[in-house]
Amino acid sequence: MSTDSALYPASRLHTVAESVRAAGLGALLLTPGPDLRYMTGYDAKQLERLTCLAIPAYGVPFLLVPRLELKAAQASLASGLELETVAWGETESPFGIISGRLRGLESTGLSDRMWALHVLQFRAAFPEATQRLASTVLSPLRMRKTPAEVQALRAAGQAIDRVHARVPQWLKPGLTERQVGAKVAEAILAEGHATVDFVIVGSGPNAASPHHEVSDRVLMEGDVVVVDIGGTMPSGYCSDCTRTYAIGEPPADFTKYYEVLRLAQDTACESVRPGVSAESVDQAARNVISDAGYGEWFIHRTGHGIGLESHEDPYIVEGNSTELAPGMAFSVEPGIYPGRHGARIEDIVVCVDHGFERLNNATRELVIV
Repeated sequence: MSTDSALYPASRLHTVAESVRAAGLGALLLTPGPDLRYMTGYDAKQLERLTCLAIPAYGVPFLLVPRLELKAAQASLASGLELETVAWGETESPFGIISGRLRGLESTGLSDRMWALHVLQFRAAFPEATQRLASTVLSPLRMRKTPAEVQALRAAGQAIDRVHARVPQWLKPGLTERQVGAKVAEAILAEGHATVDFVIVGSGPNAASPHHEVSDRVLMEGDVVVVDIGGTMPSGYCSDCTRTYAIGEPPADFTKYYEVLRLAQDTACESVRPGVSAESVDQAARNVISDAGYGEWFIHRTGHGIGLESHEDPYIVEGNSTELAPGMAFSVEPGIYPGRHGARIEDIVVCVDHGFERLNNATRELVIV
């Protein structure tokens, strides 16, 4: 079996059709985005012209594409599936074609990332049908990664680890965050990613802003620098890894809480095993940080799922009682952000039969450059 067919197996259409029936839906309607790629391997363009995979509870699924996108669809993995491809022309109504093929629907499941432009036109095409999120069917399936998906995430983790191994050479006083970020972005592509999804280089006080990206702030001796980076591999699967660096000797108060953070991240990872709740992993990290007196500075959830999206289910957060199971992959990324500086350590982990596997293995020691 090829890598592509293992990642995007033909049997998935049958599995999802069974889930559509079990959920009591009439059909799933999936437009370009991670759900469509999960089902077909087709990384379609999201355009005002409708591309839509229809998976009826009963009947043969079909892929509707604009005629000018037909060759791209035929060149994709979708062409190898038991799937009819239907092309529509510029003067035809794609919504009319779908409603004509799927008569009498009482409910539809729409891609979570579907544009409102298309959601409203589907409402008009199926006025009697209730609209639900496709994730009610797909999320439980997408959360449990197959061995091929885990291998794709492992390769993504190794690629982003290679980038982090190169980061210290660019953290030089006198360079701006933006200049460092540009070098990191080039390296993400050079190390095997197809696209750069995000680059965070937060130095000094910017390290205390978890979703800071880059700025024209100049790096200085004594700065702490949070580098959070990720991209999408040619497989479609994502990387995401954060490490914290220091330029020269870091402040003493930082060194103290960085050791707490390392312990919190290790403790949370060690808590991962089948049967425990997602929120218990969050609590494991939070307890260590709170007991050390830094609880008020841990201001976000501990993690998020990852796969064809860098953020997807399961979310590692208080209130999420989802039981972890083998194949679930997610970040473990506690942070402490007092204000003058901050720190975060992030690895992607996968729940396995015996506990967990880290997919990132760059050093978690504080790297002083």
